[in-house]
Amino acid sequence: MLGPVAECVGVPHGRRAYRGLASVSALVLCLALAPAPAMALEIFGITLFESEEDEAPVVDPLAYSVTFDTSDASDDLSASLRAASTLLADEERPVSGSLGLISKARTERELLVATLYENARYDGTVEIAIAGRPIDDIPPDAEFSGEPVPVSVTIRPGQVFRLGDIDVRGDTGGIAPARFELMPGGPAGSTVILAAERGMVRELRNQGHPLARIADREIVADHNTGLLDVTLVLEAGPVAPFGRTSVEGTEKVDRDFTAYMAGIEPGSTYSPQELEDARERLLALEVFDSVAVSEGEALDADGTLPVDVVVSERKHRYLGIGATFSNTEGAGVEGYWGHRNLFGKAEKLRVEGSISRIGDTSRFGQLDYNAALLFEKPGVLGPPSRFTANLKAAFEHPDAFDRNSVKGGVGLAYELSKTQSVSGELALDYSKIQDSFGTNRHLIGSVPLQYVFDNRDNRLDPKSGFRLMAYVEPAHDFLNSTSFVKVKGEASAYRALDEAKRFVAAGRVAAGAIYGATLAQVPADRRFYSGGGGSVRGYGYQDIGPVDATGMPTGGLSFFEVSAEMRIQITDSFGIVPFIDGGTVSATSTPDFSTMRFGAGLGVRYLTPFGPLRVDVGVPLDRRPGDPDFGIYAGIGQSF
Repeated sequence: MLGPVAECVGVPHGRRAYRGLASVSALVLCLALAPAPAMALEIFGITLFESEEDEAPVVDPLAYSVTFDTSDASDDLSASLRAASTLLADEERPVSGSLGLISKARTERELLVATLYENARYDGTVEIAIAGRPIDDIPPDAEFSGEPVPVSVTIRPGQVFRLGDIDVRGDTGGIAPARFELMPGGPAGSTVILAAERGMVRELRNQGHPLARIADREIVADHNTGLLDVTLVLEAGPVAPFGRTSVEGTEKVDRDFTAYMAGIEPGSTYSPQELEDARERLLALEVFDSVAVSEGEALDADGTLPVDVVVSERKHRYLGIGATFSNTEGAGVEGYWGHRNLFGKAEKLRVEGSISRIGDTSRFGQLDYNAALLFEKPGVLGPPSRFTANLKAAFEHPDAFDRNSVKGGVGLAYELSKTQSVSGELALDYSKIQDSFGTNRHLIGSVPLQYVFDNRDNRLDPKSGFRLMAYVEPAHDFLNSTSFVKVKGEASAYRALDEAKRFVAAGRVAAGAIYGATLAQVPADRRFYSGGGGSVRGYGYQDIGPVDATGMPTGGLSFFEVSAEMRIQITDSFGIVPFIDGGTVSATSTPDFSTMRFGAGLGVRYLTPFGPLRVDVGVPLDRRPGDPDFGIYAGIGQSF
């Protein structure tokens, strides 16, 4: 759980102070109300406060030394053999007596022979001797003296084999061995053959055969020709439908609800992908630490395949606080309390609030206050659906306007597929806003509708795929008899330029417009703004677009933004990102591209298991009087 994300921009000379953080500190505390013993604290892979336990002492310790001879092997093969050797890896650790050394040497031979087979060396030999005696000639009760006991390992790798005749029999299901790299003359490493077997079984399972297996295997190595003949017999088993779903491990989460949310329809044809989808759906409920979904080992009496779900619940209550500090905006605090399983069926309730600009103003009435009550209930119209309700209050003073508002809404979200989702909401918003056009009151009813297509491989650090978003919101202001429609769209794409995915090109384009009302008729908080970390880096927050006579932003009725990045991973934990952004905001419903503003810069990324931590530094390429010299932006995840 992380605290507030900080964004800061360089303070400009003249005009006004920009929203942002010149210096930032954050404190986050996450407490589960159900007590549990503290074991350790891990931050960025570093474990703190962990109690150390002494390793169990070795009984009758015996030291040894190893001579490892791979002189006949290539450099790559020699490196693989050395990496597989436990005698080398554990040379500094004594074994438990002579019997322990003999056992370790026998295991060593098996590991090294397996490594030779992985590298298609089927006539290679591994000779191991202890104190000059081959291990096959040493009785189990032998005793060695004179530490360290000398151990010699000699490996003769032999020739590289290629695949010869390939014969796949039985219930093949139309499977062609060549699809799985089994073809005459192809690589003959044992890993290739085993991977092909797994692939063929997986293909049969995808065809609805849950009990598919390799019934027989015959491998013949011809040492004269250097060819490896492979014969496999596939057994598909019956095509079976899913049957009952049983659940184990639930405590406070309703067991029947868990089976329902798994979403595996009895009678539907078996599919491994359905099992994986069920697992992801249950994890998305956020009430389980772990979820395992598997098919039964045998069919039930009625010919259906049972499904077993095993879960482990996480703590359902949580509490968090956060703090920020800025020498331009003062300090801020926020807090939240939440429950992930309010009524036993993964209902979520979250209460949150924040106060900011503490110290920036001495008047309590000029502080920024926000509060919200959020509720979510999954599965109202089937497992892919979510009902949401919210009540929010705000008392804010950004550069463009002052706003007091209370807003409530109820909505429904539905996943059409793993990559497509739609959502809709009925919302009512009462606000009092003071901006460049004076002080106005609004009571707005709206129906926000959204469609998202997202096939990115990772939400926080995508390296392939793209995301499309379309949004439309018809709205009516009952107090001012004004109707308007807000539309916007966004597309982003990602592509790795190398096999290791260390160079990733990323691009984003977004646009929007408001129709049916003039700029003055549209409430200030619903107009478009650009500039800052989420749009055009290098410029101040809300700084791109129309301004009034005092230089304060008014927002606009349309906008257009474009961004491009090259994400370069330097090491496993560090990367850099050169970028360029552009954007414009117009007072009309059609973007004015002649007023485009561009910013460019360089970012750094610290890669963590939960996503990259980013810091970007951008400068305006066409700086105007009053624009900042630079902008600094920090956050979690990539910028888009």
